[in-house]
Amino acid sequence: MARGKFVHCHAHSQYSLLDGASRVKDMIARAADCDMPAMAVTDHGVMYGAVEFYYEAKKAGIKPLIGMEAYVAFGDRREKSAARTGKHYGHLVLIAKDQKGYENLVRLNTIGHLEGYYHKPRIDREALAEFSEGLVALSACIGGQVPQMVLQKRFEEAENLANWYKGVFGDDFYLEVQDHGLTDQHTVNRAFRELSQKTGIKLAATNDSHFTKLDDMQAHDALICIGTGQVVNDVNRKMAYGEHFYIKNAEEMVEIFHEIPEACRNTLEIASKCNLVLEMGKSRLPVFEVPEGHTSASFLVELANQGLKRRYDRIDEPLQVRLEYELGVITQMGFPAYFLIVSDFIMWAKNKGIPVGPGRGSAAGSLVAYCLGITDLDPVKYNLLFERFLNPERVSMPDIDVDFCIDRRGEVIKYVREKYGDDRVSQIVTFNTMKAKAAIKDVARVMGLPFAEANDLCKKVPDELNITLDDATAEGTELYTEMQRNDKAKQIIDMAKRLEGLTRNTSVHAAGVVIAEEPLPTLVPLTRLDRDKGDDGGLVSQYEQKYLEMLGLLKMDFLGLRNLTMIGRALDMIEANHGVRPDFSNQDFTDPKVYELLCAGDTVGVFQVESEGMTKLVKRLQPASFEDISAILALYRPGPLQTGYVDKYVDRRHGKERIEYPHPLLEPIMRDTYGTMVYQEQIMQIAQVLAGYSLGGADLLRRAMGKKKAEEMAEQRAVFLEGCRGRDVDEKVANAIFDDMEKFSEYCFNRAHTAAYAVLTYQTGYLKAHYPREYMAALLSSWIGTMDRIQLTVLDCKHMGIDVLSPDVNSSGSDFTVVPEGIRFGLGAVKNVGLSAVEEIVRKR
Repeated sequence: MARGKFVHCHAHSQYSLLDGASRVKDMIARAADCDMPAMAVTDHGVMYGAVEFYYEAKKAGIKPLIGMEAYVAFGDRREKSAARTGKHYGHLVLIAKDQKGYENLVRLNTIGHLEGYYHKPRIDREALAEFSEGLVALSACIGGQVPQMVLQKRFEEAENLANWYKGVFGDDFYLEVQDHGLTDQHTVNRAFRELSQKTGIKLAATNDSHFTKLDDMQAHDALICIGTGQVVNDVNRKMAYGEHFYIKNAEEMVEIFHEIPEACRNTLEIASKCNLVLEMGKSRLPVFEVPEGHTSASFLVELANQGLKRRYDRIDEPLQVRLEYELGVITQMGFPAYFLIVSDFIMWAKNKGIPVGPGRGSAAGSLVAYCLGITDLDPVKYNLLFERFLNPERVSMPDIDVDFCIDRRGEVIKYVREKYGDDRVSQIVTFNTMKAKAAIKDVARVMGLPFAEANDLCKKVPDELNITLDDATAEGTELYTEMQRNDKAKQIIDMAKRLEGLTRNTSVHAAGVVIAEEPLPTLVPLTRLDRDKGDDGGLVSQYEQKYLEMLGLLKMDFLGLRNLTMIGRALDMIEANHGVRPDFSNQDFTDPKVYELLCAGDTVGVFQVESEGMTKLVKRLQPASFEDISAILALYRPGPLQTGYVDKYVDRRHGKERIEYPHPLLEPIMRDTYGTMVYQEQIMQIAQVLAGYSLGGADLLRRAMGKKKAEEMAEQRAVFLEGCRGRDVDEKVANAIFDDMEKFSEYCFNRAHTAAYAVLTYQTGYLKAHYPREYMAALLSSWIGTMDRIQLTVLDCKHMGIDVLSPDVNSSGSDFTVVPEGIRFGLGAVKNVGLSAVEEIVRKR
């Protein structure tokens, strides 16, 4: 490698939680600034940032060295006796040389988390011997096993262990030398120079960086205190790290190790050995077994055509043409198996009586999805566009998110695990980062600021979603003024800015599930975050959703929706009490009682419209059709509300403002929304009708408008105007329409999503209007554990003339139930009465 004199082979990012303060992008930028040809990431026992690091390094022209600092058990990794005292592991740095090395790194990491976890995710020599191929190993810091033996003067054991590692890794094992001015390091370094000469094991210099630049030291020290619960200025506290643990440049490292220059040269040797290539974007869809004689594509065609006959009484040519077009695009893009997989678990859920939502997101625009039972809203009847969901001119994985009954969502995930294999299905990690207020509170605590004063500082941060401290301290803000007059506040906020955005802890993605074609432990490092459940805690990927998708893995969102559970309970009670079960499979959305209920503002418990602001909008608009409900869901967002766009829509709806169309050709597209642009799909249709765009090209235009890049928009405007000229559209009019499209693209919403959710609004309104007692009992049961919502709902029951009777130990069930006199309060909602006690009462009664 021609560039540089040194490569960092031992470096920690922010994913060494509450221990590393280096952001991945900052690490890469620092390596580039120091003209280093490569850079390693070796976080403590995890690979959370591996793909992010790989991607950012490649983008910057830096070779990524993907590794970890493993915890190696002194004995068997499975030994977890609580009687053990003292430290029961040592460190070892592992770096992947190639694909095999990456697979083994992932395997070892997963073994540590799933088999060897005891305070730390530990591997052992047995695992190392089995999965050493393709890996470089370094003896690590003074916390490594070989250095520990040296410090304990167990020199023969140290030599034996070093030789064992050499036997396992060959010339890919290095003795690591570090110098942060610590006496123990100097002792180890002297011993390692002798050991190197004696055994032939090469030396490698590292700096074990935990922050990026020297001036990050104090912020890093504060981070350590946040993790340990200590205070920075505690006189009895010893700093965990000193000033030397930053990413030093090559000149600094060469100077430090000038007596053993080969130790720096060998880092270049390590980097030259490492040539890992991660395949980005390669589809890794799991295999879906199809009947003999079928391919995934042919079986999809068969199922879709069967569904078409089931969904439609009359199949005309346009319907058949659209189905064949969608099937062609899906097949051409290589996604038949994807649709079969999704259809399979949705149909399984429906057959098991698990409530499934009618659709979510742009997938509701697909006729194939409708025919397969994935969605339950006719995309043809409601003018929903397939290209908004799957664009043939932009190859990307389809994204179908599915709502399930919140109580039974776990059953669907369990089915998927059983079908594809436990080792091929996992949930997905998410990272909780230090937001503006949290960063201030954390830093204030470790700097000894009284809680009340810290709270006052936090109150000066505006309550805006995702606000940053840079925005909160802009000139003229309340926090800016406080910083000018209060040096302590300035010190705390400046420190908080350095820590803002760092990862604080992990959790499990609320809905995400990854399904793979092969065992995940060869592709993705796994952990188990809910360790209280033991082996039943479920597997969790260490990579975030974004990076799983980069690797081509199938990510599905299995969302739990409380309202579906509520609808299911209401239908069960209706069937039990009335002998009928409302059929929502073939609705026409025209029931007048539903619209009377909505127009009266009787919206408590009605999906998506029960907030105070939404109820006001519903009463103003006076919805009279399904289109009106859909538009309400699309319009009730900050953009349309703040710009007066909602007022314009309401006035046109009631004839107070004249309905005008920018061009006669646009009337069919904008008629249902009174001449206004409400949906993203309308932008696409306008581009198609006026300028001759394909719908795929129109979707690219819509995306470009969302990004607001001036150069790209200028190019798109030229294409649009040229297309309009070809259709004899006046250029001034065309420019004005393009301006409107660009302006309103910020506010327009996905029609397919609002239409699908409008179905649930209508259904909940229907149940409340026609079966009020059953519906309100189900609604109350859904709020068990949330007393303020129960109180609000009880008030609504009184408004409706329904009595909610006090709990009765002799007649109440766990949930709220319908009785002749009204609704009986559920024992499960009584404060301080546990579920087990309620179940025992009901059982014995």
